[in-house]
Amino acid sequence: MFSYRHAFHAGNHADVLKHLVLIAILRHMTQKPAPLLVVDTHAGAGLYRLDGDYADTSGEARDGILKLAANPPENMAPALADYLENIRSFNRDGTIRLYPGSPFVTQALLRDEARDKLKLFEMHPTDSQALVAHVAQLEAGRQVTVTRADGFESLKALLPPPSRRALVLIDPSYEIKSDYAKVAACLQDSLKRFATGTYLVWYPIIPRHEAHDLPRRLKTQANQAGKPWLHATLAVGQRDEPHEPGEPARRPGLTASGMFVVNPPHTLKPTLAAALSQLLEVLGRGRGKAQSLESGG
Repeated sequence: MFSYRHAFHAGNHADVLKHLVLIAILRHMTQKPAPLLVVDTHAGAGLYRLDGDYADTSGEARDGILKLAANPPENMAPALADYLENIRSFNRDGTIRLYPGSPFVTQALLRDEARDKLKLFEMHPTDSQALVAHVAQLEAGRQVTVTRADGFESLKALLPPPSRRALVLIDPSYEIKSDYAKVAACLQDSLKRFATGTYLVWYPIIPRHEAHDLPRRLKTQANQAGKPWLHATLAVGQRDEPHEPGEPARRPGLTASGMFVVNPPHTLKPTLAAALSQLLEVLGRGRGKAQSLESGG
């Protein structure tokens, strides 16, 4: 159950997509003066070294944030520039060695004067311990709380928030098939408790029935609740990895992921349109590369 470690995948193309969308939504939602509650149901360790053993072993950041930072597109879309600025703010000398997970990406945009709150949940014993230590460095006081608990279950007690404004990121590892059903059940329950909240679901696009079916289930739930939705995907494609004769080809790893948003800001679709096409231009690497952006409700 606890074999997944996000440190191997930090800063990959899926993180780029996830945090690009997260930042764009936070920028919009923090324009209103009322307090905002942000809940991260699967927070991970919060901060990752890209030159450490985990990330260096996988090398996934080289096809993600490091490739984007080294090859920024001309006339960069504002949302993409905002994302890069957020990531670079955690690296003082211009070299990206640290990659912030969703907790740190989020906290950097919260407002003390508005009394915004960030609730973080993580079950993995090692990552939960690391998250507590990393958050302590922020000296954010009561703005950020960390709990080692099941994020799916813990979310129920937080909805609806007193301010009636909430952003929820649902991002499990999906290392077990039941995670897909839990995500769908979590969104359905959350919409019943707090129909006007903004919900973000990240998921991998892999050859598994549950992964293929998840966005369809989420669309159905949003439509049944009468709520607008937005669905963004990024597929960087597969490249033919060179290998010695007689040796099997290397596994391509994750090549695509999606973000499904219920109750997105009305500005999100045009904001992401230019950014996604530029992302594909920089990160696309071979057969099957594509991006999509659709909305409904």
